[in-house]
Amino acid sequence: MTRSGDKRPLAAAAVAALVCLAGRADAAQCGNSAAGFDAWKREFAEEARGRASAASLSALTGTSYSSATIAADRGQKSFRLSLEQFLAKRGGPAIVSRGRALKQSQAALFSSIEQRYGVPPGPLLAIWGMETGFGAVRGNVNTLSAVATLAYDCRRSAFFTDQLYAALTLVDRGILSPSTRGAAHGEIGHTQFLPKSILNYGTGGSLDNASNALNATANFLKAHGWRAGAGYQPGEPNFAAIQGWNSASVYQRAIALIGQRIDGE
Repeated sequence: MTRSGDKRPLAAAAVAALVCLAGRADAAQCGNSAAGFDAWKREFAEEARGRASAASLSALTGTSYSSATIAADRGQKSFRLSLEQFLAKRGGPAIVSRGRALKQSQAALFSSIEQRYGVPPGPLLAIWGMETGFGAVRGNVNTLSAVATLAYDCRRSAFFTDQLYAALTLVDRGILSPSTRGAAHGEIGHTQFLPKSILNYGTGGSLDNASNALNATANFLKAHGWRAGAGYQPGEPNFAAIQGWNSASVYQRAIALIGQRIDGE
């Protein structure tokens, strides 16, 4: 999430770099511009030997610093909107309308998912609609470059270093390739999974297939404590699982509300 601007940006950047390095004493040095990215890749590849294959590290070598990723990471202003403003900006009514239609036309799919994972159609359709407009907008940023850029960037280096190792594993498994493209933070598929979530919650098959993506999303929610039959509005048991999906409060409340309207509750 973005934060309000510091009055001393240079000092803040220096502190961020020191914190990053303090937590990873032997790690490749993070940075806040494209200037050090190539050096960081070499350092990271050296550290990763034995943990990542030569083939996946070769794919890493071919990545480039993604300015589009950094711009998106620094520009998440919609998460500071009110719930009403957020729903209007993200097309909440249209997601509800389309979601209700898909709930009917894909009834067998959603019934099988609910039987297996206990997750009803509403929140799954809300996530699908919110993330990609039901698969229409899945992003066009090189996935490995996006994840590598954020692993190098000092702001959330540790988190995205884990994502990068997961991405390299997915390259070895043939699930990602050097040409895979998706959202600006490295998410892919109909419901926008990061690499580590693909490893942990993917249920098989490409997440560019809607059925696979929805099953994986339900699996994610179940793994985060979803209980069949319990409510998912704020204050109810399953809202915590929605919170696990995205850390922005307004996003969480939007998913719960859109899901409720789709499910007709």
